[in-house]
Amino acid sequence: MNTEIIIALVSLVGTIIGSFGGIVTSSKLTSFRLEKLEQKVDRHNNFAQRMPVVEEKIKVLNHRVEDLERENE
Repeated sequence: MNTEIIIALVSLVGTIIGSFGGIVTSSKLTSFRLEKLEQKVDRHNNFAQRMPVVEEKIKVLNHRVEDLERENE
C-alpha cells in the first residue's frame, strides 16, 4: 500500500477518535452542569414553599404582639 494512503487512514482514524472524545467530554460536562442547575432549582423551590408558612407565622406573631400591647395599655 502506498504510504500516503496509510498516513491518510491513520489521520482519519485519529480525527474520528478525537472528535468522538470531544463529543463525549462535552456531553458529560453538559450533564454535570444541568445536574448542578437542577440542584439549585430544587433549593429555590424548597425556599419558595417555606415562605408562605413563614409569612403566616409572622402574621400570627404580629397579632399576638398587638394583643399584648393592648393588654399593657
